[in-house]
Amino acid sequence: MDKTPSSNYKVRFHDCDMFGHLNNARYFDYMINARQDHLKDAYNFDYNSYYKNNLGWVISSHEIHYLKPALFEETVCIQSSLLRADSETLYVEMIMMNEAKSHLKAILRSKLTFINLKTGRKEQHAPEFIQWINSLVIEDAEVDASIQDRIKQLISDLKRSKLST
Repeated sequence: MDKTPSSNYKVRFHDCDMFGHLNNARYFDYMINARQDHLKDAYNFDYNSYYKNNLGWVISSHEIHYLKPALFEETVCIQSSLLRADSETLYVEMIMMNEAKSHLKAILRSKLTFINLKTGRKEQHAPEFIQWINSLVIEDAEVDASIQDRIKQLISDLKRSKLST
């Protein structure tokens, strides 16, 4: 099972600022939409079964770093992964790279809290969900490291993979 699925997206004109750079706020949309696509395509996970039962996840925090601009009509590769899961929370990381996966453009870490949509209160993940979701956690990322340390690790990994090709 691929714990770091990725997919390509083209940067659209209406998502750019007047300099032809992807608007900072649109990075969130691209990355969150990519994660949703990855969950459905790589794991056959569909949010609708949760929403029908008045359960879902809300984003309780984001941390994003922009490293290189994504440009109008550029194809970018977005990779997503699960860093950690517990009884109420998921910690997700999404990275945007150039299409060749040789340069890191942005990294987004998000904390998602599981809630009852009717009450707005936290809920506990079911034990079978926890068992499944923990099988998706990536092992090679130091999840407690700062995002700056993670950026260094990712850049180093990209350089190593570039040298090996």
